[in-house]
Amino acid sequence: MWRNVVVRRLLSHSQSQNQNSSTKLGFLINRKPDGVPCRASSSSAAATATATATETATAAAADLSSLVRHYGRCYSELAKARLSLLVVATSGTGFVLGSGSAIDIVGLCWTCTGTMMVAASANSLNQVFEIKNDALMKRTMRRPLPSGRISVPHAVAWAASVGVAGTALLACKANMLTAGLAASNLILYAFVYTPLKQIHPINTWVGAVVGAIPPLLGWTAAAGQVTLNGMLLPAALYFWQIPHFMALAYLCRNDYAAGGYRMLSLADASGHRTASVALRNCLYLIPLGYLAYDWGVTSGWFCLESSLITLAISAAALSFYQDRTTQKARRMFHASLLYLPVFMSGLLFHRLTDNQQSLTEENSEKMIELSSSTETIVKESRNSGRKNKPNNTSVDRKAQPPVAYASVAPFPFLPAPSYAP
Repeated sequence: MWRNVVVRRLLSHSQSQNQNSSTKLGFLINRKPDGVPCRASSSSAAATATATATETATAAAADLSSLVRHYGRCYSELAKARLSLLVVATSGTGFVLGSGSAIDIVGLCWTCTGTMMVAASANSLNQVFEIKNDALMKRTMRRPLPSGRISVPHAVAWAASVGVAGTALLACKANMLTAGLAASNLILYAFVYTPLKQIHPINTWVGAVVGAIPPLLGWTAAAGQVTLNGMLLPAALYFWQIPHFMALAYLCRNDYAAGGYRMLSLADASGHRTASVALRNCLYLIPLGYLAYDWGVTSGWFCLESSLITLAISAAALSFYQDRTTQKARRMFHASLLYLPVFMSGLLFHRLTDNQQSLTEENSEKMIELSSSTETIVKESRNSGRKNKPNNTSVDRKAQPPVAYASVAPFPFLPAPSYAP
């Protein structure tokens, strides 16, 4: 037994000596002859420092990337990106319609950019004023302000800066009329429509005016003035928004009631008034296609296409009027979502340029001149015939039927009918 103890002690002593010798050997290897450490330790320290710096830079880049994503998502939700893009689409359509034969692509881009910035500012201010109401609604409680992902001063600074920049951009790149329309629309939306939502159901009609201004804004950016032709698309936007928001208010009436908003559907338990308002404004859309053709904005094909899609949305509204259920309201809502892009696409596809409009006007003037000359020839031939006739008694002379004179008055471009004696 004591032999085993001695053997263990000898083994441990030999191992300690081996470790000491290896340490001394390593120390001798890692040192220069004059006692200065060699380059191996300095290179390892430099590598360690480089790795640490790389890790620090990577972490900082990751933090910056996450911060950019966070605020980018917050800004997008504050601006209501999809709604702002719809506003930009209507403004761009108005710009193209008001451009005539030559479209200024650079001007179109500047106008869309400025419109997007002003729309983002208006939507952000809307959420600043409605932060308490949004916190009570399931549909809006996850927005940046109610959820606390961004502070109120930050949101106000964002809205103010982007609104001022967008208005200034429109003033510099378009004209002062366009910038004035954009600024007035921002004020109307943020400071009139937003508080009115908690006061009276008329807020829906005020909001329809707000939605009708962007296409007029695009028209003035291209044409430089407000004309009768430029009111077609704003009128369509105004009448379209009423059934669209009536369907939405009916579908979300419980949520609106929880948020404290005064919508027409909340005071209309049966839904009769809501459905009748939606149907009435759908019917107001029917003449717009004919007016676009009659005023020389589009060709005759758009009149047919506009009538068809308007009858489709009117049929959905009539179905909701007859059977006021959630399913029928959702169907009318989806029909309204389909109507607007089809209507604007038809306007752009069938629009007439300045050259085509002037050609149409010349043709119509030639037709009027031709009809008037034909009428003159008929009158002259009739007068010459009367001169050549011998004088007969009053019994033999037959008077012209009154239809011959009555048909000329309402239609002066048609020749007067001649009757055999």
